[in-house]
Amino acid sequence: QINILGESIELRLKELSGEKIEFPEDHYQGEYIYDIARAIKGQILGAKDFSEYGVKHILNIIKNELDDFGVKFDYWYSQKKLRESGRISRALDFLKRKGFIYEQDNALWFKSTLFGDDKDRVVIKSDGSYTYLAPDIAYHQDKIKRGFSWLINLWGPDHHGYINRLKAAVAALGKDPACLSIIIVQLASIFREGKPMQMSTRRGQYITLREVLDEVGIDASRFFFLMRRTSSHLDFDLDIAKKQTSENPVYYVQYAHARICSILQNSPIKGRPKDIDLTVLNEKEEIELIKKIWQFSYILNICLVTLDPYMLTVYLQALAESFHKFYDKHRVLGQGDKLTKARLALIEGARLAISSGLDLLGVSRPEKM
Repeated sequence: QINILGESIELRLKELSGEKIEFPEDHYQGEYIYDIARAIKGQILGAKDFSEYGVKHILNIIKNELDDFGVKFDYWYSQKKLRESGRISRALDFLKRKGFIYEQDNALWFKSTLFGDDKDRVVIKSDGSYTYLAPDIAYHQDKIKRGFSWLINLWGPDHHGYINRLKAAVAALGKDPACLSIIIVQLASIFREGKPMQMSTRRGQYITLREVLDEVGIDASRFFFLMRRTSSHLDFDLDIAKKQTSENPVYYVQYAHARICSILQNSPIKGRPKDIDLTVLNEKEEIELIKKIWQFSYILNICLVTLDPYMLTVYLQALAESFHKFYDKHRVLGQGDKLTKARLALIEGARLAISSGLDLLGVSRPEKM
């Protein structure tokens, strides 16, 4: 893919220079290839330089978009540097000394069947090049050496069949394969005006994360992407994400937070009131709201066990709904000292849960809307 990227840039550069070319169907055809070609026009580059420049250019775009999306990486790990460091060959030598590597048909094989895989896997092909598994083994060995006891990988939806061989590799490296957790993340479909937008990376038909951020903002983008199980396909409706109504889930939750802040700000009772008697909270909507607040820590434990924040988005919508139902039927202020204090404590509990939940999701907590 990287080689094809470089060839695509080189061909577009020739085209921009007036040369007539035939552009292969399997090469990258997006406008971004022209952008990269224009950026390097006039420079003297070798065949490999096109690929390297293209990778740096695109990676820089990805890093900037993720940064603006609120996704922070502590460390970017380059497979190229991994290969150049010699760690791949050292990892395979380690497995060879353990007796887990053998030669067959001019290729090197990993005895992954010893660790539960359905068949042994090639790590070095007959032409001397590495398979995908070889650098992955070295990468996970390096993570283990750096002291990590729990390895969590996020993969695309077409990699289910790869799980057993990597768990086998971790076991061969001397670790319990249970220390490796694999999260398969399904793809998303972007909808506009009720219709899915057609996307193809090769043909350059796609909507970028930058476009989504510019159109609907970071809060709606983050909340919508988290608003389904990672194992489920996501239909992201841009039109709903832009609405400032209860139809928009993130707006609905944020509005509950802002509404509570407004009540607390207008309350004559400032700070944490003393002598609160919660036994006066007997209304159906009050009891339901108390139950929802109480579920917060339980929901967080589910998210931890499943390694999936989806349930938190569901919970926050349900909590916001309980608050809105309570507020639509009952006044908080001016209800007598005892009841007002109890209801202020109740909505502050709801606010704290909503605030903490939104913060964990990386979504803002507006005090006014």
